[in-house]
Amino acid sequence: MKKHVILLAGGKGTRMNAAVNKVLLDLCGKPVILRSAEAFSSLADDMIIVCREDDRPEIESIFSRSSLPFPVYFTSGGNTRQKSVLNGIRMLSAMDNDVILIHDAARCLVNHALISRVIESVLDFGTGIPGIPATSTFKICNDEHYVMHTPERSSLYEIQTPQGFAAGIFIPAALKAAKDGIDCTDDAGILEHYHMPVHIVPGSSQNIKLTEPEDLSRASAILKGDAANMRIGMGYDVHRLTDGRKLILCGVEVPYSQGLLGHSDADVALHALMDAMLGACALGDIGKHFPDTSDLYKDISSVFLLKETNRIIGEAGYKVSNTDITIVAQKPKLLPFIPQMAEVVANTLCIPLNAVNIKATTTEKLGFEGRMEGISAYAVCAVTGRTENN
Repeated sequence: MKKHVILLAGGKGTRMNAAVNKVLLDLCGKPVILRSAEAFSSLADDMIIVCREDDRPEIESIFSRSSLPFPVYFTSGGNTRQKSVLNGIRMLSAMDNDVILIHDAARCLVNHALISRVIESVLDFGTGIPGIPATSTFKICNDEHYVMHTPERSSLYEIQTPQGFAAGIFIPAALKAAKDGIDCTDDAGILEHYHMPVHIVPGSSQNIKLTEPEDLSRASAILKGDAANMRIGMGYDVHRLTDGRKLILCGVEVPYSQGLLGHSDADVALHALMDAMLGACALGDIGKHFPDTSDLYKDISSVFLLKETNRIIGEAGYKVSNTDITIVAQKPKLLPFIPQMAEVVANTLCIPLNAVNIKATTTEKLGFEGRMEGISAYAVCAVTGRTENN
């Protein structure tokens, strides 16, 4: 089962009164569309970006410099939302049980927890769309603006994206709607038209759609609130050097006559980093989440465990901001391998390369590191978390 994201960026955004497409606007140092895409970093297998041809060179340039862990493809938008979605679908190679997530690029504050709820709903019910219960009273009016009816507020929801569907349910319905000339204002409307059930999951008040200029100010305030909720964690780990093992540090195999002894691949640097991440979020340590008493983690890659740790803190509403790692080893010399190590960490955590710093030092032949009995590592990690984690 794979998860495919169709990111819709084909609108003109005229109400934003901006010189460029609103998804290209800078929001706290990063383009809106990149923020939207990064929200799916640990949750998607690929992404189709549907955009206007005029915007495509700039959008492709943005993503060529990104560190997303999945492939990104591009296609042209249609003159309606439904046609744009159809163009995205035609780019997919999906099995019936695959998950399709359709998201507005202008909703750049969507979080990991909301996306996870949508995916879980698709796996359980075949569909999942996020919604917020209405808090205002709505009136249904006629063409002359006279009130015809007041619907019961308890049954009304404000619907958001991403909207998720099992591929085997949505794709045939979307193709049939195109053939029948049916045009809907949202993706779930296609299934509703054919009397197919659609399941709602809780949305988020922070998952706003950037439409008016004041929405940018609100989004900026939310992001700055995230920064105000920064947390710091520290991690430390040590492993003994032994014969017959590969030396793996930050996911990189370092040529050496010995390796580190451990239940997993004994990547001491990534273990320290994972403890720092979990500590910053008050989520325990790696022994709690990946116990060395379980055969499940025997000889497992610590890069995989790092990805899992990133998922765990993401579900709690946190994201790594930056990290600093120090590896303490008398031998071997690690300087030539540090750039590759930094790339592995950045790519796994889906953060910029300049948010990762890795250093190596010796103890001037003092202690167990100096006697070349083992290697230790220290890590400091900063995470930011939303004031609303759901």
